Amino acid sequence: MNMPCIEFQPQQIPAVQPPPLMGLARLMAMAFQGTDLMPLAQTLISRATEDEHDANALMDLSTVLLLQGLRDVGLATQAQAIECRRVFDLPAEGTPALRLLAVMTPGDLMTNAPLAFLAERTDVALTMLYVQPGEPLPHWLPPHDALWIAVSESDPVRGLLEDLSDACAGWGTPAINHPARTLRTARTQACSELHGVPGLHIPQTIRADRALLQRLVRCEIDPIAVLSDGRWPLIIRPVDSHAGRGLEKLASPFDLTRYLAAMPDAEFFLSRFVDYASADGQFRKFRVVLVDGVPYAVHLGVSSHWMVHYLNAGMTESAAKRAEEERFMADFDTDFAQRHAAALQGVSERIGLDYLVIDCAEMPDGDLLVFEIDPGAAVHSMDSPDLFPYKLPAMEKVRTAFRALLERSVATRTTLA
Repeated sequence: MNMPCIEFQPQQIPAVQPPPLMGLARLMAMAFQGTDLMPLAQTLISRATEDEHDANALMDLSTVLLLQGLRDVGLATQAQAIECRRVFDLPAEGTPALRLLAVMTPGDLMTNAPLAFLAERTDVALTMLYVQPGEPLPHWLPPHDALWIAVSESDPVRGLLEDLSDACAGWGTPAINHPARTLRTARTQACSELHGVPGLHIPQTIRADRALLQRLVRCEIDPIAVLSDGRWPLIIRPVDSHAGRGLEKLASPFDLTRYLAAMPDAEFFLSRFVDYASADGQFRKFRVVLVDGVPYAVHLGVSSHWMVHYLNAGMTESAAKRAEEERFMADFDTDFAQRHAAALQGVSERIGLDYLVIDCAEMPDGDLLVFEIDPGAAVHSMDSPDLFPYKLPAMEKVRTAFRALLERSVATRTTLA
């Protein structure tokens, strides 16, 4: 049985072609640079009103709405787009030399790997096929040279990833980021997968429901009873939250009482807080991407607060922080990547993904502290080239590695054919 609505066969070309898809990378860059997206939203609404089959307008509109924080209406608009069509194309820059098919699923901006950032400014044409949890997967796929399973791990799509893992065997195309390996990146599983990697520290993470947390509140149990390395302070966040939503450090049962009163969620991730402050009291959070097992620098955020997000770390306002990040990127291959070679190799081997983003820090004892591993975390070059001129060369290294990964996949497919 084939999935309904997927357009695999040649379609009759309409007399008037709708404008091409703008895509996530272009739209997010506009939002990142402070562009007012409301006029564009109005244009997209007009297009969709005039032509209810203009799926590109609906998909771009959904992205704009999600970028504006309008999650519910953004997802509803995205559903309309996918109801019209399951396959969306982003053309290459110039003549396309390689066709990449990304298998994706409906969701917010964290649901799928943002491959548009890697494909932009390249000769790679990106086709995005949307599949849905609970639906039959197709037996054949749109034309492509390389296949990438772009769905990131989360509770709502675990079943889909398992189904995709089975489907990959029948598609006859080597899959970049095989879904069975993506499942290893779940927070609770990653700490088990990476336990014992030389030079790497990752705290145990468990899922805790409100009943268990209330037992901690009432001091009926100590953290050590639920976490092998557990002691106050603890780190808590709702399951499937991203970008720091609901992430807090709890110093005591009193803090946990206050937290539960403010959070409606039913289940949470719980782990021990690790103080990773440097000798100067600043916290440094690194983003590194492994492409075919080779590490590349993405960014460094420096902050006086333990919860470091690049956008709130004050990098734009501080020339000293940018200079430090520039040194990190310039010396990455001979410094950071060398110091943590064993840990990074261990992550690559244990998880086994072709492309994986690591958010991490350096412990006072020199170990690599891993916060999260996620093949869907953003790797981009949207920052101002005037303030961050060193980021474009770093991103070009990643794009070159991305292009080589695709070529290797194509060669493997040819060998197996």
